[in-house]
Amino acid sequence: MPALNVEFSDRELEDLRQIAKERGTSMKALVREAAAADIARHRALQEGAEAFRRFFASHADEFAAAFPDDERSVRGEGRVA
Repeated sequence: MPALNVEFSDRELEDLRQIAKERGTSMKALVREAAAADIARHRALQEGAEAFRRFFASHADEFAAAFPDDERSVRGEGRVA
């Protein structure tokens, strides 16, 4: 299995030791669990953002009608004055 060396400050390393001890796990397992949780959170945020983009695109006309002041002006868009 591929590995990754990660450097921590003395304080961070001591905190990791203490947390791992309190949880009855190894430091390696603690760090791996934290990284896996962050990866899962990142994927969920990406999926949520994509679902929002699809929803917004499929209801763009409704949003435009409900919030006309928030619509960008099509006229002159992309031009430099």
